[in-house]
Amino acid sequence: MRYEDEQLKLFCPEETRTADSAAVLWNKVKGARQYRVFLDGAEVGRTEHMDFTLRGLKSGRGYEIEAAAEDENGRLSQDMLHITLQEKGEELTITSFGAVGDGRTVNTSFIQKAIDACPAGGTVRIPAGTFVTGALFLKSDMALFLEEGSRLLGSGCLEDFPLKKYRFEGLETMCYASLINTKETENGRLHNIRIMGKGCVDANGSILRRQELAEGKGKPGRAVCLRNVDGVYLEGITVRQSPAWCVHLIYCSHVSLNGVSIFTKFDENGRRYEGIANGDGLDPDSCSYVNVFGCTIGSQDDCIAVKSGRNEEGRLVGIASEHIRVTNCTFTSGFGVAMGSEMSGGVRDCLVQDCVFSDVYSIGSIKTPRGRGSVVENIVYENLRHQNLSHEHQDCKWFRGAIYVDEFYSHDTFDTEHPEPVDEGTSVIRNILFKNISVETVTGNAVYLAGLPEMPLENICLENVTAKGRYGMKAANIKGLCMKNVTVTAQEGEPYEYHRVEPE
Repeated sequence: MRYEDEQLKLFCPEETRTADSAAVLWNKVKGARQYRVFLDGAEVGRTEHMDFTLRGLKSGRGYEIEAAAEDENGRLSQDMLHITLQEKGEELTITSFGAVGDGRTVNTSFIQKAIDACPAGGTVRIPAGTFVTGALFLKSDMALFLEEGSRLLGSGCLEDFPLKKYRFEGLETMCYASLINTKETENGRLHNIRIMGKGCVDANGSILRRQELAEGKGKPGRAVCLRNVDGVYLEGITVRQSPAWCVHLIYCSHVSLNGVSIFTKFDENGRRYEGIANGDGLDPDSCSYVNVFGCTIGSQDDCIAVKSGRNEEGRLVGIASEHIRVTNCTFTSGFGVAMGSEMSGGVRDCLVQDCVFSDVYSIGSIKTPRGRGSVVENIVYENLRHQNLSHEHQDCKWFRGAIYVDEFYSHDTFDTEHPEPVDEGTSVIRNILFKNISVETVTGNAVYLAGLPEMPLENICLENVTAKGRYGMKAANIKGLCMKNVTVTAQEGEPYEYHRVEPE
């Protein structure tokens, strides 16, 4: 799987084509200094990134889009495509249904009435103000638009968040409803749901989590939980302070997150949320064709965690997370981009590219304990910069270092020498590439790679990697370790410790 190529391979995800905008993406072209974007033959922008959002377009119109990769000597590659925008639909404003943005009135019924009344292709608008609400349920073929200065604020009252069955931590279980949910349908699938604008979705998780745990009838809710949707677009919004995982996408396909900000540990001003735990930023869970670009995530836990179910239940469902691309993102706290640990439906064909990690404990982790089963394969982490100066977390069963692949995840003690029988719960991790990466951490290992003695990691490659850590590089049970231009520095102990490692 190659993600740096001579060809742009320009594409425009269908879900990003609204009545007045569209996002285009392309592959990184080797040697390119910049990319130029043209609309109907006229240049509209230049960028160093692999995404560009076209705005101010006309509804229902067709456009010809061209992108060109250039170095100092001229064009290296170019590509073109034709798109047609959506027709502009009817707009409904929640204040017309009785909603009041005073920060006190509970508006659940008013906002839900607007959602229920929204015709196909329509938009429900949230104007400036703080609109307190309980759980809301979106339907197919609609947009929720949060105007600048608007905030949907979780009510903080447990009775406003009814118990529903969701997948959480890899298992179907009772959970408290999230602030924004999807409706259940007869055929089980929804389509074309958009949440857009410059406003904020604030789940009020510090208050809600405490109440949900005290009552104990279900798992804590999320800020946004969309399930069984084909075509999801989140653009421009801020989502924060969830009782648990913040944005959770379950069994969704053709998903794009464009310029979204997610905060689960601190708010935008650095104020820490009290009592939040298990606060992942984004969790694509058995999802496919997912594009995350231009986003900022400051997480209390994993910034992004790609998941696909736990143990036997996850294997029986058997829906993989695949074709996932994370580019041009900034991470400001948490544990980077993870694959797992609930990955029993499989994870494959994922790219994390051109991102910056500041005071984040790891750039990437691939993690699973025995019992999960299935395969994680074809994962690329490329062109990433990382620095962690925080001592809050140390090397432990939940966190091993700046770069880590861990098949003993969540275990305090483990044996890397004595194999156990191979069965359906034995996971396979193979074809993992870390390329053009610099990491520096004051806690944990610079690099940690631990496979099972009965099922070693396969084809793990580090290329052009500079890694500094409290400890150096530990590697155990690997079949085919490739090291090209790798430098590891340890503050304590030996820089390299290998056990049962076969070179490529």
